[in-house]
Amino acid sequence: MFEKLKHFFDTHIALIDNKDDIEERLKVASAALFMEMMHMDSTCEGNKRLLILDMLETAFSLSEHQASSLIEIAEHQRERATDYFEFTHLICDAFSHGQKIQLIESLWKIALLDERLDIDEEYLVDKVARLLFIPHIEVLQAKNRIKEAHST
Repeated sequence: MFEKLKHFFDTHIALIDNKDDIEERLKVASAALFMEMMHMDSTCEGNKRLLILDMLETAFSLSEHQASSLIEIAEHQRERATDYFEFTHLICDAFSHGQKIQLIESLWKIALLDERLDIDEEYLVDKVARLLFIPHIEVLQAKNRIKEAHST
């Protein structure tokens, strides 16, 4: 089992460390932020993980296995990260404004899955939005869109 994990991380972390592979690094950065949101509130953690898996499959056209692998890599990166800037600076440089809004909406989806918003979850969205230079009014609009879609 240990050898299998070691091989997995050696293979995938090598991809991430390659500076030329920005797309892989962006996937990991996005997934790491999603995983951070999942860990903000332990309520519905299993359901939140399934939502993240689905969002990654859809956003990056991944198979379930690829999305699961991405989650494992992102979780490892999240655990070793010292701040959110490590992830957001990549996203800020590469994503369009629309893609950044989609990321914020995804964070709201994860946070609101259990139908209650924890202060730590709100803090994370606000912090990420500030690091991505998203105006607060757009963060609130994204939140309202997700709440509205969730209630229908």
